[in-house]
Amino acid sequence: MTSRSGDSVQNGSGPGFALNHRFVETNGIRMHCVEAGSGPLVLMLHGFPESWYSWRHQLPALAGAGFRAVAPDLRGYGQTDQPPSLEAYDIFQLAGDMVGLVKALGDAPVIVVGHDWGSWVTSQTAVLRPDRFRAVALLSVPYMVRRPMNQSQWEQTKYPGKVFYQAMLRSPATDEMFRADVRSSLLRGLYGLSGEADPEHRWSPVRDLGVPPASDMTPRMPSWLREQDLNFLEGEFKRTGFTGGLNYYRNMDRNWALTPFLDGAKLPQPLLFINGDKDPVNDFVQEELESLAINAPNLRKSVTLPGVGHWTQQENPGEVNRLLIEFVKSL
Repeated sequence: MTSRSGDSVQNGSGPGFALNHRFVETNGIRMHCVEAGSGPLVLMLHGFPESWYSWRHQLPALAGAGFRAVAPDLRGYGQTDQPPSLEAYDIFQLAGDMVGLVKALGDAPVIVVGHDWGSWVTSQTAVLRPDRFRAVALLSVPYMVRRPMNQSQWEQTKYPGKVFYQAMLRSPATDEMFRADVRSSLLRGLYGLSGEADPEHRWSPVRDLGVPPASDMTPRMPSWLREQDLNFLEGEFKRTGFTGGLNYYRNMDRNWALTPFLDGAKLPQPLLFINGDKDPVNDFVQEELESLAINAPNLRKSVTLPGVGHWTQQENPGEVNRLLIEFVKSL
């Protein structure tokens, strides 16, 4: 394990804390992670298309509250290794990464927080290894119980005659489509899924058959995103491409086939759930939102933030930080 000192980050409501960058050997890969503070460990997992940097507001806030906050680049992202095979991104490999990371960071049960794809990895890993993950916070994506059909079948059943966005992301052509203009690709998603998106640019999870994705409009920069934030993210994906992150989507049917033993499994840990009332994702996870208290019987609190879209911890970091700190201190 190696480390180097990083920059100091300030969240606007407290002192800055140095961010330490380190590399950890876990599950056969070299994983980059960033940490701040000391105390009980809080692990934070990002989504697509993001990186550890998505937790830039939470790292110093949790450190200031007396916790050791760690945000890795997940497998396939940022400075973490990108295994070439598609099967290297299934749920067992992703869960193995987290178990190995926890062991490398001290091997004590941890609190784990996830957003977007990180939320899915968080909840599935917590169900598989409740001995390693003692409490869970999920942002934007609720706990998803195993459905009675795989992802492709679910899409066709729920949206007949339409193209669900994940079908497009599974396409081999998507990698190069995103890479053709990395900055615009990122900005369309960051703005279109945010609470500030106007109707013209608002992201939709489905489109009509034969209608290509909109790519001729460059939306404005959302108020919660700085030029330097977008520059960082653009630089990362120009260097790595999008294949690693897209392989998560390409494994969804495989994950379903591999996990019949998880049918009906509940999330047992204490849970905090936070989402935004303007998140387009709410439209297609309504069933999971409504049944969250049943599927996660130890749900401590569920909060919907007004005016917030999908990028929860970036759009309203102050309230997310407050809720996270309240939750982890209650444990």
